[in-house]
Amino acid sequence: MRTQVGIIGAGPAGLMLARLLHLAGIESVIIENRSRNYIENRVRAGLIEHWAADLLTEVGVGERMQREGILHWGINIGINGDLHRIDFKVLVDKRVTIYGQQEVVKDLVERRLADSGPLLFEVDGVSVHEMTSQRPKIRFTHQGRAQEIECDFIAGCDGFHGITRPSIPDGVLTVFERDYPFGWLGILSESPPPDHELIYSYTDRGFALYTMRSMSLSRLYLQCDHDEDIDGWPDARIWSELQKRLGGSRKLAEGKIVQKGITPMRSFVVEPMQHGRLFLAGDSAHIVPPTGAKGMNLAFGDVVVLSRALEAFYRSKRDDRLENYSAACLRRVWYAQRFSWWMTQILHRFPNESAFDRRRQLSDLDYITRSQAASKMLAEQYVGLPLD
Repeated sequence: MRTQVGIIGAGPAGLMLARLLHLAGIESVIIENRSRNYIENRVRAGLIEHWAADLLTEVGVGERMQREGILHWGINIGINGDLHRIDFKVLVDKRVTIYGQQEVVKDLVERRLADSGPLLFEVDGVSVHEMTSQRPKIRFTHQGRAQEIECDFIAGCDGFHGITRPSIPDGVLTVFERDYPFGWLGILSESPPPDHELIYSYTDRGFALYTMRSMSLSRLYLQCDHDEDIDGWPDARIWSELQKRLGGSRKLAEGKIVQKGITPMRSFVVEPMQHGRLFLAGDSAHIVPPTGAKGMNLAFGDVVVLSRALEAFYRSKRDDRLENYSAACLRRVWYAQRFSWWMTQILHRFPNESAFDRRRQLSDLDYITRSQAASKMLAEQYVGLPLD
């Protein structure tokens, strides 16, 4: 096969990039090692920043989100049961949208197929070659047949565990990372959430987050040890701990738990996000702790920058934007890393913390909820900084 841009990975980054390129008249082929059913039903976070929701609408995949998504004009911060609302409408006149990542993927896949764009599922043995040449290649097996795509450029949108980042030669990338000494035990419950907006709850027992996928399907999280065994958390224990960490400030309805698991917490960035004609985007280049709800939004930011650079290349033979891709993305990535780290460190209990550390945390939270300037700083970053 021959195409202009070969895209490895059919997650939010790869699918959005393909849509943006299609609108710019640029050809692409997407390959994905999972099945369509898998990627469309893999439950992931679903908080979409203001600009990102507008982007989905602008590129023609936002109709169902507008019908089914839940608009949030604020969040609640709990401090040992005492709730304080951060009002986005008043502070920055922006909102976020709650709409599951798997639903975004379904909408983008449907649009891709309607555009008759090549999208191959369940490929095996993917490898990239000649990245620094003008004709890089992607090799893989599909339906038992060995295939090759010759491209002008390759977009590595295949996630943290994908093949594109490890394909870059040793010594090219610098890795920045931090592992946190706790994880999140998350459940999906067939029950109404305790509030129509998110609750970030700091308690002496640890952090909890109360969010939703709809007004009848709750997504709830508990801070736990990073090496916890999920078998040690029967449903009754989970509900008991969630009730305690809500602190009596809201009624928490209990329902059937349809999914549960433990997610480790980490921060990860590689620099640069490109090598030759291979460009990394989304989780293949960076991971943020979920406290800041930035993962999918960062992926969209990366591919908007990349699509604009590719459009400038094909329309005007300009390569300056491609050369500046990493620098343009990394400023935004590090803003999101700083915000996610900050949210994580003020809301969680840390092992071996001192009495001083706890008093400082409580002072931080008190200041954020009492100071309009501090609340505005949080709101501005939470709803999403402007893309440009």
